[in-house]
Amino acid sequence: MPRPFKCRRVFCRPLAEYFKPQGISLRILEEVGLTLDELEAVRLADWEGMYQESAAEKMKISRQTFGNIIISAHKKIADALLHGKALRIQGGVVNMAERYFICDDCKHEWTAAFGSGRPSVCPECNSTNIHRAPHDRGWGRGGGIGGGRGLRGGCRRL
Repeated sequence: MPRPFKCRRVFCRPLAEYFKPQGISLRILEEVGLTLDELEAVRLADWEGMYQESAAEKMKISRQTFGNIIISAHKKIADALLHGKALRIQGGVVNMAERYFICDDCKHEWTAAFGSGRPSVCPECNSTNIHRAPHDRGWGRGGGIGGGRGLRGGCRRL
């Protein structure tokens, strides 16, 4: 009996969940499935240029597991590119990270899921004077997405 999957921490959803070769009807294409944790591994290792150990820490998994995920992702992407298959990005045992916001007027702090858009007003006082919380500054501010904060909610299979 295989060991149960350990929940993987994922920080973003793709803007597009499906890619296919141009000029070929979707009905005749074979499909390759890439999970959200595999996409996250590719993002961290290939796009962000992180070492496997650091990327594994960020995803809350072992370095060996990260290595296995990235190998699997690279094989699937290569298969889709080399053999003209469609690539669908979905699923996996993941926990989506959240963003933290704070109201400068009433000091209320709340969370919003990644991909849900920026809140326009504070849910407590309706002020528009809101910002990302200092411990959650996101891209390009030193801590990267997540900045080491914990996730709320449980792991779920998407």
